[in-house]
Amino acid sequence: MKYLFHRLSRSRNLLILAAAYIIGAGTGNLYSFLRSERNIVETSASSTSWGLSFQEEGKRPVGTASVEELAQYDAYFAEDTEEKVLYLTFDCGYENGNMPVILDALKKHHVPATFFAVGNFIKDNPALIKRMVQEGHIVGNHTFTHPDMSSISSMEAFQKELSSVEKLYESLIQAPMTKFYRPPRGIYSTENLSMAKELGYKTFFWSLAYVDWYEDKQPTKEEAFDKLLTRIHPGAVVLLHSTSKTNGEILDELLTKWEEMGYTFHSLTELIKN
Repeated sequence: MKYLFHRLSRSRNLLILAAAYIIGAGTGNLYSFLRSERNIVETSASSTSWGLSFQEEGKRPVGTASVEELAQYDAYFAEDTEEKVLYLTFDCGYENGNMPVILDALKKHHVPATFFAVGNFIKDNPALIKRMVQEGHIVGNHTFTHPDMSSISSMEAFQKELSSVEKLYESLIQAPMTKFYRPPRGIYSTENLSMAKELGYKTFFWSLAYVDWYEDKQPTKEEAFDKLLTRIHPGAVVLLHSTSKTNGEILDELLTKWEEMGYTFHSLTELIKN
């Protein structure tokens, strides 16, 4: 795994990163799936970085925006429920051999998942995309080039990032792509959310994630379980990265442990109905 991390030279951006660590799950804010420094972008003044504050074990964390605030944009980070349901999602930037193991575990446990894929993932892994669809999973839109979408102010440019992924998917699957969208690195603006809604998209953040994306600093099994078991809560939208070796190794056991805790797994299509 070879993520490129932006060298943020401006103190303002450093503060954003620090804040993301402090509030507990600014998971997407620290990495880029792109493999070229030419893709470095500035965070616009109106942008917000998604983050979470975990205040009580087994309870939904406080997000950068509330369930109600996000609802006006057809956006979600968790379900407001006391029922022990959870929604499993993966961010997919590229394939490094983990995806077949992940899909095997999901199939074993009959768990539906949503895979938010960037353009190159779909282009480079047609067989995996087809398998996801055949096994009942949703392929969501994580944009074509994984940019800071909050820095895009025109509807034309915003739409192009999403429609380019749609075209790849629809050419491969011969069916319309489900309009589920996740902002790269969790960076967004209310203008972005409005544009996504206008294009017919539902936007999904998350209520549980952990630092699983460093190739050379993968969490141990114990570290992963410490976060993923103690912070799970009714209505959770869980974000995992498909490139994490640890996630591939623990997923079967993790799903079993969540089942033993009384959780059932639903598709994001169920979340938007509630």
